[in-house]
Amino acid sequence: MPDGRHQPGPTDKCGVVGVSLDGREAARPLYYSLYALQHRGQESAGVVTHDGFQQHSHVDLGLVGDAFDAEDLESLSGADGIGHVRYPTAGSLDASCAQPFSVSFKSGSLGLSHNGNLVNTDEVRAELAARGHAFTSDGDTEVIAHDLARNLLEADLVRAVKRTMTRIHGSYSLSIMHDDTVLGVRDPQGNRPLCVGELDDGYMLASESAAIDVLDGDLVRDVAPGELVVLRPEGRGFDSYQLVDADDTAHCFFEHVYFARPDSRIDDSLVYDVRRELGRKLWAESGVESDVVLPVPDSGRAFASGYADAAQRNGADVEFAEGLMKNRYVGRTFIMPTQDARERAVRLKLNPITDVVEGRTVTVIDDSIVRGTTSSQLVQLLREAGAEAVHMRIGSPPIVAPCYMGIDMASREELIAADEDVASISEAIDADSLAYLSIDAVADALGESRADLCLGCVTGEYPYDVDGEATDREVARPDIDGAEAGVVDGD
Repeated sequence: MPDGRHQPGPTDKCGVVGVSLDGREAARPLYYSLYALQHRGQESAGVVTHDGFQQHSHVDLGLVGDAFDAEDLESLSGADGIGHVRYPTAGSLDASCAQPFSVSFKSGSLGLSHNGNLVNTDEVRAELAARGHAFTSDGDTEVIAHDLARNLLEADLVRAVKRTMTRIHGSYSLSIMHDDTVLGVRDPQGNRPLCVGELDDGYMLASESAAIDVLDGDLVRDVAPGELVVLRPEGRGFDSYQLVDADDTAHCFFEHVYFARPDSRIDDSLVYDVRRELGRKLWAESGVESDVVLPVPDSGRAFASGYADAAQRNGADVEFAEGLMKNRYVGRTFIMPTQDARERAVRLKLNPITDVVEGRTVTVIDDSIVRGTTSSQLVQLLREAGAEAVHMRIGSPPIVAPCYMGIDMASREELIAADEDVASISEAIDADSLAYLSIDAVADALGESRADLCLGCVTGEYPYDVDGEATDREVARPDIDGAEAGVVDGD
């Protein structure tokens, strides 16, 4: 990173896709892929395609099913395209920040979808504005698009991408369309996931492998940190360029804990298996005697399964049961934009099954505690349903600091663990006991060293240079004058 600290700009925790097909229209495969990534963003959805002559775009607010109708898909002609679902953690909630972001310039047309958050947005925006670039949104995605467009006026595609990678800093996984060429880029620390898949008639890029599965494709591999992947036209494969190397990665552990689908593979690990292992380690570190283990649906289910399995293997007479019924028509409380909406949604979303709970001691397994609102209401619901005791076990360490890389953890003032110890939090949520998983257990379950994980939200030390925050390592600025990497066939 360059000297000096940078304030993060408006950010998005999102899902990105891109496809290049042989003779088949890309719009519907992109639409289905976005459905598979709907959990990554509920505020807007969009698709950009190219038919070999011109670019076509449709972007709208709402869920994927609301943002598109049959006529919209028919208008998106072309065998190549990219897509995006958005969950905003900052910036405007209106259509100005919806993606993919599109721009036309002397060297052609450009579409760009971004998952992550830059930490030097304001600096790069000011530099580009001084060069005459006009911005229509307050998001960092437009900053990336303008910088790349400027570099494309002076360099070929690969070198232009590398120059942009050396100028922007922070977390990003990108799907990009330059005319009818689709490409994917992952930041040098690999903070956000991105993978390549093979279809019967082409190749694709996606934030998670579940989007490849929905198209009956096969996961080829993860995009490496600092790598550019260019899909060849007509689905003929892909080319790989390792543009930037970093000493350490900064994989977001919270993708495995909470955000990703359990059926996705991220960085060579099946999310479901990781969560089961986290649950086993949770029992090993803080197992408590109880009659029944209950998951908080849906993300707590794999943790609870692993926890109960470990308990039973160690001789505990405990049942694993579904004691909380989820209303699937209520969105994720974690990504609802206001506190009032989150509080109201908990009661709408979860209802205890009294016959499972009444007269029994209960261990409730959840993936995390952020603000404490959901946990306190869950404990209250279970006590009202007749639970004799309620123990909370959490499959991640305490969240003590905000995330600047694209997950909405708000300010320290809203994070219950920022100022409270475990005993105080247990009292605040009215649990009989509370325990979190250790950071070392998380790293061990992921098969990675702590140095290769982004743990800023649980340590307060970040792998990127964030204004006013501690940095856990020196991140070298990539050398723009370095030679381009060779091509590796994707066939």
